[in-house]
Amino acid sequence: MASGTGKFVTGSILRHTIVMTLSSGAGLLAIFLVDLADLYFISLLGEDALAAAVGYAGTLLFFFTSISIGLAIAMGALAARALGEGDEARARRVAGSIGAITVAVGILSTIVMVAFAGPLLTLIGATGEAHAHAVSFLRIAAFGTPFLMLGMGGGALLRAHGDARRAMTTTLSAAAINAILDPLLIFTAGLGLEGAAIATVIARITLFIVAWRPIIAVHDGVVRPSPTSLHADTKAVFAIAGPAILTNIATPVGFAFVTRMIADFGTQAVAGYAVIGRLTPFAFCLVFGLSGAVGPIIGQNFGAGQFDRVREAFRTALVFVLIYVIVISALLYLFREEIADIFSASGAARDLVFLFCGPLSLAFFFNAALFTTNAAFNNLERPTYAALLNWGRHTLGTIPFAWLGAEMMGARGVLVGQYAGGAIFSALAIWMALRLIDGQAQGAPPRKVGTVLAESRVAQWPFSDWRP
Repeated sequence: MASGTGKFVTGSILRHTIVMTLSSGAGLLAIFLVDLADLYFISLLGEDALAAAVGYAGTLLFFFTSISIGLAIAMGALAARALGEGDEARARRVAGSIGAITVAVGILSTIVMVAFAGPLLTLIGATGEAHAHAVSFLRIAAFGTPFLMLGMGGGALLRAHGDARRAMTTTLSAAAINAILDPLLIFTAGLGLEGAAIATVIARITLFIVAWRPIIAVHDGVVRPSPTSLHADTKAVFAIAGPAILTNIATPVGFAFVTRMIADFGTQAVAGYAVIGRLTPFAFCLVFGLSGAVGPIIGQNFGAGQFDRVREAFRTALVFVLIYVIVISALLYLFREEIADIFSASGAARDLVFLFCGPLSLAFFFNAALFTTNAAFNNLERPTYAALLNWGRHTLGTIPFAWLGAEMMGARGVLVGQYAGGAIFSALAIWMALRLIDGQAQGAPPRKVGTVLAESRVAQWPFSDWRP
């Protein structure tokens, strides 16, 4: 443990931040690239309603991805804690219990999506042909939800066992399967949008198999839970998963509201928003990697009582994302016409893509800063701050600003308002984080580094704020 600690409490904070961000972002890049390719193949069919349908369905699927994240955090946290204490039997039992709970939640989620796809899509503004296509897509893709939840939980369990290579392999394998099957099912088999949904389901099954095979065969990391152990573990699981789900579900709530407002301006506007929703995580993948990488650096230096290095790590992360966002925004601006052409964006869709690829993408810095402050709060023992700010950003920081923007500028104003409100909450979060670090530095006794390490491994999940 000491050697791992020394890696973060000595040497260059900037170098460690960059190295960990690049390694964390590599797996995410593959996933985001496939999501982008998925929409590209759909756009080749030449119907705005199909691209809009993917946007509507993705908004609803994001709710259930947030639940998956919460359960995965609980899986990693409880298993890592047991393994850290040398109790492998309890780690196996906990993995079995959480796996059973995840299966139950996944099946329930599938039933909800299949049974209520129509009303839920209507609630977020889907109408006409786009509504019909979205219902069809969602009712097929829903069957991949239990496998997604188990796959994400399996990845967290592999990380708890220190098997980061196989954990990354799970996401890369699923991404590769999705990328291969998309054109085959959409075009070769002639299944269109339904083919994309089937590819999504198969990719999520792949995620599950690739994650759990080494857990069973290599790590002997799970046992079938008994009713007694399942009852005993459920409370501990939801003590961690509950707050994590509550925090993460704020993001799809905000996206659902924005989608509903964009829907008022027609199918083309929703199609443009769908392109932006998939272009954003691809273009800014290192920002999402940073949110998972900076947490352990902050946590370990906090545990060692090195508050000057905690402050340095936080400020270095902010400078890193500022420079990165400026560079990527410049590239998006230079290639905005090519990007719009790739996705056959026209009319309102093209206007929104042009708006994002340039001036508005610069405002993603505020989103990135909020990700960084969340990581800081989680590792400085203030996860409630992260939850409150996340909900504030996606409710008070989204709804009134997006509504006002819509009144003044139409569909473009919805996006401008969304980012404007986010900037306010981001500034508040940065101020609170710096005050917290300064407050912790004044008279706070150093904590045991091992405790901080166990917490920081699972406190910040790198998928916590992206839109699939």
